[in-house]
Amino acid sequence: MSIAATNLGWSVRRRTILDDVSVTVAPGTILGLLGPNGSGKSSLLRLLAGLRRPDRGRVTLDGQDIAGMRRRDLARRVALVQQHAATEMNVTVQDVVMLGRTPHRAPLSGCSAADLAAVDTALAQTGMTDRRDQGWQSLSGGERQRVQIARALAQNPRELFLDEPTNHLDIQHQLELLRLIARLGLTSIVALHNLNHAAMFCDRLLVLEGGRVVAEGTPDQVLTADLLADVFRVRCDFHRTSDGRRHILFR
Repeated sequence: MSIAATNLGWSVRRRTILDDVSVTVAPGTILGLLGPNGSGKSSLLRLLAGLRRPDRGRVTLDGQDIAGMRRRDLARRVALVQQHAATEMNVTVQDVVMLGRTPHRAPLSGCSAADLAAVDTALAQTGMTDRRDQGWQSLSGGERQRVQIARALAQNPRELFLDEPTNHLDIQHQLELLRLIARLGLTSIVALHNLNHAAMFCDRLLVLEGGRVVAEGTPDQVLTADLLADVFRVRCDFHRTSDGRRHILFR
């Protein structure tokens, strides 16, 4: 077992955001989080990453409750790529990616050879090596997203959480990014809107609606005509791709 959430509940100003959510993710697998806007996907990722404390339930890494872990130790293990990243400072791409090394460095220490190597690898993995000296403010939205993913990879995490990482990316970079996540072999949880991408790249899916789990299982088990009609309000047909994956045809 890698990461598990048990009976999570979380509310904001008496409004329930997540209600009795449980999930277990096996090491090295990709779990896709699906659901309409406002279903609780982003909130669940923040709870799993330790950025928020649940009102009820707990999150564990290899059986250890993350509430009892030091922030530095958790940051060495878990990386979260959020939907939006902004800064008023025109730092370089390399500066942003180097932030991913913060949990591995002593306070006020300089960059080590290991830090520089991790940054180089992360930039290469995300196709941003030739932009390393470019200013953050000059990047497109898609380029900023790739830099944020490189920052997360520079942490050398064992668990990687991504909140709609394909937003702002053209179709080529959407597919390249999801293929990269699949190649990494990390335990990954990815919130997605594109159902066909979820079917292509995820080992298992968790569907949220109104903060509750309404389905969990393999893409074949979850992506049914009834579920898509009930949760997403769409009608569809299915066919198989050349590699046997389910593909959705929307009517």
